[in-house]
Amino acid sequence: MHKIITKIFELLKNTDDLIVFEEQLQIYMYETFALLLGEVLSQLDKTIKEKKQKEGWTVEKTDWKTIHFTFGAVRFRRTLMHDQNGKPHYPLDELLGIRKYQRYSSFVEVKVAELANKSDYREVARILDEWTAVNISHTTVGNIVKRVGKAQAQADKEMVEELEVAASLPEGKKTDFLFAEADGVQVHATEKKKHMEVCHGIMYEGWDKNGERVSLRNSKYIMTTQPAEVFWQEFQASAAHHYSLEDTQVVGNSDGGPGYSAEKFQEAFSQSNQPVLVQLDAYHIGQAINRTFGWKKNTYKDLVRKAIKNHDLEAFSLALDTFESALEDEKKIKKVNDFRKYIVNHWDRIFDWRDKVENPPKDARGLGAMESNQRQISFRMKRRGMHWSKEGAEAMVKVKQGILNGTLREVYLKFQRRSNRKQREFKRTVRMAQLLRQPTRPSIGVRKGGISLYTAHSSAMGQLLKVLR
Repeated sequence: MHKIITKIFELLKNTDDLIVFEEQLQIYMYETFALLLGEVLSQLDKTIKEKKQKEGWTVEKTDWKTIHFTFGAVRFRRTLMHDQNGKPHYPLDELLGIRKYQRYSSFVEVKVAELANKSDYREVARILDEWTAVNISHTTVGNIVKRVGKAQAQADKEMVEELEVAASLPEGKKTDFLFAEADGVQVHATEKKKHMEVCHGIMYEGWDKNGERVSLRNSKYIMTTQPAEVFWQEFQASAAHHYSLEDTQVVGNSDGGPGYSAEKFQEAFSQSNQPVLVQLDAYHIGQAINRTFGWKKNTYKDLVRKAIKNHDLEAFSLALDTFESALEDEKKIKKVNDFRKYIVNHWDRIFDWRDKVENPPKDARGLGAMESNQRQISFRMKRRGMHWSKEGAEAMVKVKQGILNGTLREVYLKFQRRSNRKQREFKRTVRMAQLLRQPTRPSIGVRKGGISLYTAHSSAMGQLLKVLR
């Protein structure tokens, strides 16, 4: 500590302003932390080696390993050992959860993925270089995102597999209402003139209001570029994992596209004993009306809207027929027929869910949260002509899903394969290393001293003191 304080005084003396001082102090802190952590890890390795040797393990060699943390590159010694069966191990790496060839700490890798959730890979590399001691290329950023996203995808796959083999459904939270919305977003693929669909689903229990701001209550997200069948399996597994839906009224909302039909919702939430209500998304109805009649105000548009609102199929058909009879352009006529088919095919799904349940919540609102939440994907993956590989797109949406659900760090650490048993063993080893590092008190020899008697030398006590000396 004295050395650190002396160095800080030296930096203050040798710098001309506080900006330069803080920059130099940060560099010194990083260097100090990296050096100290390297010594600690080397000491841990020494402790582990001695422990394993007592268990019959043999030492092959000791070499150096470098891991980049946010405060710099940490270099430490680790020992290659062979167990009783001759299998090679780096015991320190296994206890720390360090992969073979891993160059960056788990925190750096997760932080890279979290930054890439909002920024492109080059910008992530620039931010890290400016604010941390991590120097990384944009290509490495992409590789890390794929690795972290793969961890979330693996966790989702395991959740589906657990549900398939489970003898009974897990006990989850009970709620009166559960709302589910699903839709797809098209993003550009790296193949020329190819697109891929990101399937996106949200589950939530209701709404919370803070002033004028409304947010979804306990929202949970599923995103994937896998086929719709896989998406619905993950959606169903997530619902079963978090909720016991036997007495829950489930309300769904979608645009009625091929992968998002009412039947898909009913299958995903089949554990509910209540009928699953799935309404056609009002936003997509409005979009279809504008595509058919144009964006300007129109008498026929108003008539169609009124007929849909009143659920009057006859009035709807009459308004469309009248509008179509005045058209001559074949493309416009086709738009009318496509719109008619879209609305008629989903006529039974055009309703407000609040009119279908006996006791809707007091804070009940219309559904349609999906469109605003689609921006989570479109703002990051569709801007500036971005194109995505299948692996890169899946990793990115899984990173986004993990961040939104608050699961990304947990599943990534699990992906590092540091088990609970390894964690307990690691803590015991740390305690042992601390004990071995405790310094012994140095010998100071025989102390000399005296006790003042405050009495005359001619007295009896004074004469005794002369004898003792």
